[in-house]
Amino acid sequence: MSKHRRARSRSRTRTPARPRKTSGTSRRVALAATLGLVTFAAGWVYALDQKAAGSAPPARADHRPPAADRAARDAHRDARGDAVRDPLQGLSGISEQTRAQIPAESRQLILVTGQAPDSSEATATLYTRPAAGSDWARAESWPARNGAKGWSTAAERTYGDLTSPQGVFALTDAGGLLAPPPGTRLPYDKDRAFVASGRGVNGESLAGSFDYVVAIDFNRRPGRSPLDPVKPQGEERGGNIWLHVDHDGPSQGCVGIPKEAMKKVLETLDPAAKPVIVMGPEGF
Repeated sequence: MSKHRRARSRSRTRTPARPRKTSGTSRRVALAATLGLVTFAAGWVYALDQKAAGSAPPARADHRPPAADRAARDAHRDARGDAVRDPLQGLSGISEQTRAQIPAESRQLILVTGQAPDSSEATATLYTRPAAGSDWARAESWPARNGAKGWSTAAERTYGDLTSPQGVFALTDAGGLLAPPPGTRLPYDKDRAFVASGRGVNGESLAGSFDYVVAIDFNRRPGRSPLDPVKPQGEERGGNIWLHVDHDGPSQGCVGIPKEAMKKVLETLDPAAKPVIVMGPEGF
């Protein structure tokens, strides 16, 4: 047998070398290294989370409105928790009975609130609302004067008693000594007859009082000039009750507001919005 054949024979019969056994010490070292790596990674993730939490504002545990807001809101809820609508629809200084007399289709309103039943001092406030029957929103407010002896109900008022009639009245016609302000939409009668004669209750000049006038539909025929003399309910009730320029004194029954306020009223009132005036002493 040749040397090469003997060599091949020996290579076929050699037993493969067995893998070396890992000692217990080596296994423990590997396990410790693995655990250390896991711990390090967990610590790094925690640190990143803490950093992110520190940069963000703290979360609110209670997203409800402040207590005061909740109290105001809850005041408009009934025993069952249902929303309760404001009976005055955003108005103030009047009773529910008066509010109920305001036509549902009206979208413009002037509220004249007297300081007392026998006072000639008042406040006039312009209100509007976006749709018929919705709540009113306050637009502007001005000082006002009414009758020298305060107020009387429309049924009780008599000619010359120096009171203004309280109630809800339509505003349909306007006029004055001066030309209407730009944007005036109420029918407007410019006439030289809009000049007050004599002097006011306190002796003050009445000059300029009727530069701008809006007729208040008390004992008059709507759709006519404020100068129309006809009084459908009789002369004894009085009439020609107007919203006009204040003359620094009480009136005989009309309501006076500043001249700039009269301009604003004429620029704002729109027949399509069915404007009304609501007037009387506080709480009427």
